[in-house]
Amino acid sequence: MSKLTPETPPERPNSPLNNQDDTALPNSQPATEDVKEIPATDVSLISGASKPRKYKADNPSFFMQRGYQVLLVLGLIAGFFLVMVYQTLFGRIDQPQQMVTIEQGQTYYGLLPQWQQQIPLFSASVAKLYIKSQVDAPLHAGIYQLPENPTIAETLQVLEQGAKAAMVKIQIIEGKTSKDLYQTLRENPGIKKEILTADSDNASIAEALDLVGILPDAVINSNDPIVNHNLEGWFAPDTYYYGEGTSDRQVLTDLYKRQQQALTKAWENRASNLPYNNPYEALVMASIIEKETSVPEERPLVSAVFNNRLNKNMRMQTDPTIIYGMGSRYEGNIRRRDIDEKTSYNTYQIDGLPPTPIALPSATAIEATLHPADSEALYFVATGTGGHKFTNSLAEHNQAVRDYLSVMREKKSQTPPQ
Repeated sequence: MSKLTPETPPERPNSPLNNQDDTALPNSQPATEDVKEIPATDVSLISGASKPRKYKADNPSFFMQRGYQVLLVLGLIAGFFLVMVYQTLFGRIDQPQQMVTIEQGQTYYGLLPQWQQQIPLFSASVAKLYIKSQVDAPLHAGIYQLPENPTIAETLQVLEQGAKAAMVKIQIIEGKTSKDLYQTLRENPGIKKEILTADSDNASIAEALDLVGILPDAVINSNDPIVNHNLEGWFAPDTYYYGEGTSDRQVLTDLYKRQQQALTKAWENRASNLPYNNPYEALVMASIIEKETSVPEERPLVSAVFNNRLNKNMRMQTDPTIIYGMGSRYEGNIRRRDIDEKTSYNTYQIDGLPPTPIALPSATAIEATLHPADSEALYFVATGTGGHKFTNSLAEHNQAVRDYLSVMREKKSQTPPQ
């Protein structure tokens, strides 16, 4: 068999080799033309039956490159996760040092939305896992002092202390007076008495709390013992929980700060054309609105009535002011002589607002004072069936009064004798 060469020379048509078999005869003569032998091509180059190729050290394989890419991605994911964990536990929300009230039944998880809104990359899932692993006791109701710009970790540390302390409940209902508040604190055995001693009065309480500048000069210098240094209205009504042994000074200071914050916020966002010269006058009105109705939807309407009367230089003529001015003399009924008696508070006898608030108003009453309803009503009277009837004229008001008296007579007739 002739050996293959990289390039086989073209066949000559008349060559006797073209007619020969592949196997040469024994006696055949070699070709007269010399053929130069050329080394055979390495078949492995064609068949691929070679040893694995060896790559140079500075030329990584495709798989090695893929490995580096996977490691890079995993590293980025791990880095993002670490940043997220750090932001969740140590990211700070923007708020001043303040007190927070935790109500009965609240949970740690309920605190998370505030951080979610203010901290980038905050993860509620990470926070919940941290709470589950680090906090043993449930969230305890109480009043807690949070530091300025706290982290969730710092907040949890503060709140955990509440579970280790015995708590006392202090309930102050909207419309109650500062006198009621003082008595509640005096009677609570878990509250340490520093201010509310047996002989304390308005002046000594105001001096002990050092609330400089919050009372008008007319209140500070008044000869009326009810008016003089009266801190009425300045304490926020609510239900509070304090650690056993907390002082009455601390409680009163905390409740004052909360009321001041609510009043300042409402005053800054007040409606226009109101008849109040300063926040304190608005606080006085809020206390009257609080006493006049317990129906939240009616408060803006009651506010509108008093707003309209003051703008028309009409006397307010509100019964709760008579009662407050009577002090301990009030026995449950207002008589004609009580209406005719001129006290510092009787708005049937004095023009404008009374000198101080007459109760502890809620934040909603303060809001209603500074955002009265769009109404021209000048009068209102109870319906006898719940709520009040608001009217624009005296004739309409007198009819509403007659309707009320009729309802009350009907109710009395249906009441079985005792």
